[in-house]
Amino acid sequence: MARARTLFLCSDCGGTSVKWEGRCPHCGAWNTLQETRESPAAASGHRFAPLAASTPVRRLADIEAREQVRNPTGIEEFDRVLGGGLVAGAVVLIGGDPGIGKSTLLLQALTSLSERGPVLYVTGEESAEQVALRAQRLGVSGDSVDLLAEIRLEQITQALVERQPGVAVIDSIQTLYSGELTAAPGSVSQVRECAARLTRIAKQTGVTLILIGHVTKDGALAGPRVLEHIVDTVLYFEGDTHSSFRLVRAIKNRFGAVNELGVFAMTDRGLRGVSNPSALFLAGHAREVAGACVMATQEGTRPLLVEIQALVDTAHVPNPRRLSVGLESSRLAMLLAVLHRHAGIATYDQDVFVNAVGGVRIMEPAADLAVALAILSSMRDRPLPAGLLAFGEIGLAGEIRPAPRGQERLREAAKLGFVQAVVPRANVPRQPIEGLRIHAVDRVEDVLGVLS
Repeated sequence: MARARTLFLCSDCGGTSVKWEGRCPHCGAWNTLQETRESPAAASGHRFAPLAASTPVRRLADIEAREQVRNPTGIEEFDRVLGGGLVAGAVVLIGGDPGIGKSTLLLQALTSLSERGPVLYVTGEESAEQVALRAQRLGVSGDSVDLLAEIRLEQITQALVERQPGVAVIDSIQTLYSGELTAAPGSVSQVRECAARLTRIAKQTGVTLILIGHVTKDGALAGPRVLEHIVDTVLYFEGDTHSSFRLVRAIKNRFGAVNELGVFAMTDRGLRGVSNPSALFLAGHAREVAGACVMATQEGTRPLLVEIQALVDTAHVPNPRRLSVGLESSRLAMLLAVLHRHAGIATYDQDVFVNAVGGVRIMEPAADLAVALAILSSMRDRPLPAGLLAFGEIGLAGEIRPAPRGQERLREAAKLGFVQAVVPRANVPRQPIEGLRIHAVDRVEDVLGVLS
């Protein structure tokens, strides 16, 4: 009979080492190796034998490629992030801060999906009574939703095999444990073990699994990094818990576009999709104000209009502050250097604060032009012309680089009533857009003429 082995698992990457080391040999992180004992069944290498069905070797050309059938969840914004709906046998991992609405959204989706087939909700964090109370508060009917309050992996897998639900929710993956491992629930080995087994069952039986995952204080999914590699789709809840708006972003999706964004509003009846998210991110002003510029960003397949606000004020300390919310701080410092070098705009004695309104995070460099215009407007205390938006990347040499899918951005702006757009020359549409005047710029110094 095989003996149990002592292994050391990295809490960051999930790598395994036979001895303790100060630095993980796989990812290079320091002091992350934790001691754990592998069960005799795991040491013998037969733990996954029942799940590893052998298949013959086939030629790729002989395999029929069929379009995946989508199962809509009944929530339009959720379907958009998923790429059109759920796919049979897919494993979806959704993470977010505590209390942001993960369980609420999935309970609403399960209730809608239960009208078309059997569903199962597995709760490991709450009791069955607590879930029933949430359903009552949301006003959803639980007549067709099966509920299982369990944290033992073996019992959950048995329920999945016996009941064969179309969709199952596991809340959460960090609360499960396998009896074949001695580690505590939530440890690296338990999370990796439970996720791997559930994934194999989903692929074999065709059940769609949705796993809820905890996040660390840095906002990353807790547990080994291999957890995100195992699943098919990774979704993140974004937004401030003190705000009524929530954003769901697809970080990984094997069945759809990545960086797709779903916008929700939290109400007393749960999460409701926002049909026109651009209006959400455009803050209304009673009058024109300096330091505000609207940009057109692209989130997956959807163009969004977001207001960028900047505040430039005299610094009262030797080292001026550079603070950005919703944008990259390092890119803000680069833009200020480019403005100084190529446009003669000095901010070495000024504090600069930049904010993306609505709690959205903008990661693409096409926000550079709007940020530069907002900074110039705040410095001169002169509002930008009404109905103006901008997008474009600013290079270190002072050139304005084009942004992808510029036509869609401009059409979205014209649809919402914007009349002027400052864009790179390469993004000027071949056919004029009705009601929209285009200002083409090649260099960062050309932007100064917009405020003149």
